[in-house]
Amino acid sequence: MANKSVEISVWEKYALTVKEAAAYFQIVENKLRRILDDNPRADYVIWNGIRSLIKREKFEEYLDHLNSI
Repeated sequence: MANKSVEISVWEKYALTVKEAAAYFQIVENKLRRILDDNPRADYVIWNGIRSLIKREKFEEYLDHLNSI
């Protein structure tokens, strides 16, 4: 039985990589990494070792309350 990768659309994913989130939210990757580094305990971040993932819906809520980034 062969392993088949399953493709899930970005807008359906629970958590996004920094690269995916940058494309989805139209934020430059470096700016997004700076946001994560400045807020390592935010409820929109999941840390897997040194790799960070962004909870899509939680980050959307975070952005909803900002006037600029």
